[in-house]
Amino acid sequence: MAEPQTPRVAVYIDFDNIVISRYNQMFGKAAFTRDRARTHEVVAGGTDEVSGRLQQAKVDVGAVIDYASSFGSIVVSRAYADWSQRVNAAYQKQLIDRAIDLTQMFTTTLAGKNGADIRLAVDVVEDLFRLPDVTHVVIVAGDSDYIALAQRARRLGRHVIGIGVAGATSRALMAACDEFSDYDDLPGIERWVAPPRVAAAPAAAAPAEAPSTDAAATDAAQAAPATKAKAGSRRAKSTSTDAVGKAEPSAAASAAPESGPKRKPTTIPEFSHPLEPIDSGLDEDVEEAPVDPAAAQKAATDLLVRALRLVHTRSNDEEWAFTSEVKNQMIRMDPAFKEKPLGFKSFSDFIASRSDVVEVNDKAAANTRRLRLKA
Repeated sequence: MAEPQTPRVAVYIDFDNIVISRYNQMFGKAAFTRDRARTHEVVAGGTDEVSGRLQQAKVDVGAVIDYASSFGSIVVSRAYADWSQRVNAAYQKQLIDRAIDLTQMFTTTLAGKNGADIRLAVDVVEDLFRLPDVTHVVIVAGDSDYIALAQRARRLGRHVIGIGVAGATSRALMAACDEFSDYDDLPGIERWVAPPRVAAAPAAAAPAEAPSTDAAATDAAQAAPATKAKAGSRRAKSTSTDAVGKAEPSAAASAAPESGPKRKPTTIPEFSHPLEPIDSGLDEDVEEAPVDPAAAQKAATDLLVRALRLVHTRSNDEEWAFTSEVKNQMIRMDPAFKEKPLGFKSFSDFIASRSDVVEVNDKAAANTRRLRLKA
């Protein structure tokens, strides 16, 4: 395989995995299932708790793609999920803005499994043979099911990068990758810090002590059959067996109303939301408003800062970065970036106008000039 001039990157996102892991990281183990977040309907301006949590735990797809672009040009970007679910459909604008291919994976079991891991793995292996110029594979997931995939991709000569949520990523998967980054460590992501646990108030412990008399009576009642059993009476044993047999159905009957009727017998859910109410921020019948020059300048500055941070992350301890390297990274992140529409004859002029955020090493020659973020 001929060595390409520019590294080419393929990104594969197990979307359900990353969204659920982030939610559980912030709100506790199994919180996503407990809150029924998958099918929760978020109303515009809603103040309910689950809507607020979903907003807090929203994954920044752009930060993931920007980080992947620091390894080279992205030639494949694909996300796998059940896009008919409200929680995933809420990411419509982010996914469209980043031109990510969406692979629909309908839920096929009551446990919520959709086979995304198998489909993702099959697609990666197929792409590695179909696109021999792909040099880097980015797997956005934390499931141990992807260990074999990472190992196989490395065996086929690809550089494998993993991205997962802290606390929900298999250590074996980390070891199987050439590089692994926590989602919290990506540039532009604020690291999540779990709030300190609040000790229970003394008053809350009082009700727990009240049933002590009942508990003693229950213990005594349980001890009585045990004493009779020691006597060796077959009748006592048969009575005890009958009692257990009768007790089990009664317990099951009491639990039945809670779990039985509420579940639907279907294994494949219907589309859980209409397409029209989704706020995509787009309207085919309305022309886009003209870009505000001040907003365009600010967006360019933000892009420069993010690109510099990514280049610095990739260059280990190098404090200074070549201007050409920074510009290439900016174009990878935003292919529409050009300095001339912003009013600058060259990229050097653009950099000079951002002297409040970047520092340029003027002593070097023009073609080897470097820059860094100001402290």
